[in-house]
Amino acid sequence: MRSILCLPDLTAEQQEAVRSAAPGLSIQFGNALTSFEDRDYREAEIIFGWDAKVNTEALQEGTKLRWVQSWSSGIDSLPLALLEDRNVLLTDASGVHARSVSETAVAMMLGLARGIASAVRNQQMGLWESPSTLAEMNGGTVAIVGAGEIGREVARIARAFDMRVLAVRRSGGAMPEADVVYDTTRLDDALREADYVVNILPLTNETEHVFGAERFAVMKRSAYFINVGRGATVRTEDLIEALNKGKIAGAGLDVFEQEPLPSDHPLWSMPNVIITPHNAGGMTVRNTERLVKLFADNIKIYLSGETGSLRNLVDYSKKY
Repeated sequence: MRSILCLPDLTAEQQEAVRSAAPGLSIQFGNALTSFEDRDYREAEIIFGWDAKVNTEALQEGTKLRWVQSWSSGIDSLPLALLEDRNVLLTDASGVHARSVSETAVAMMLGLARGIASAVRNQQMGLWESPSTLAEMNGGTVAIVGAGEIGREVARIARAFDMRVLAVRRSGGAMPEADVVYDTTRLDDALREADYVVNILPLTNETEHVFGAERFAVMKRSAYFINVGRGATVRTEDLIEALNKGKIAGAGLDVFEQEPLPSDHPLWSMPNVIITPHNAGGMTVRNTERLVKLFADNIKIYLSGETGSLRNLVDYSKKY
């Protein structure tokens, strides 16, 4: 019998949404008390989510796996070559986390511009101390690098601050929320203009360490760098140098080349840095609702046989 393995812990209502989308299929739902058997992975045609056994069991030769719906937007940590070799369709969660990630990005922008980051540190020490000058987001320019669904949401919020929005996209294609759209060959042009740079790039061969010393040197000394994309798109030692030497004003970082960030890492103690533990895209209640809806909609498309129309279908050649 065709079967679906749902690894995340879903509410009864969410489970019913999946059942309604897949009549006649056998569906197993995970929770904190459930441990699936190895054979469950090998028999599953569809898997929602990811864990180590998807790799060790479901992707072995002769298994029934045909489609994985990822729980996350970033899929660079998955064995993409093996998935492609096994002819397994992969769909990611692009767009699901747009609201939560964009809120983190803008919170970091505000926290740095208005001195909240340093104020919180001073609060712990009982220091009444204020920077000589503070920045404002209003009227500033934000460059959104990797302007997909999350970038569009950042742009929408930035508009509320009367900001000028520059979008950097691989295609250079139109984006209604932006004032100007550059393709990636003009990244430096966008960086030169920006008061805030929001990096939302996926990790690919082309984007690894795209933000290094040369890029930070192009930015304004008063500019803030926000990374809510992928840690390895930034050369960490170059970012630290840029911060130490005042080549940029500060940074808000949710992702890192090494995670968890070691407790003795210099970024922790920098007064012009805000750090969050890779939770910008964490599963809020609304994120989970959106992801279950995406999965249920995709089940209907998959069962219709129109697999090429699956939402967020990953192109293995592009790695996103």
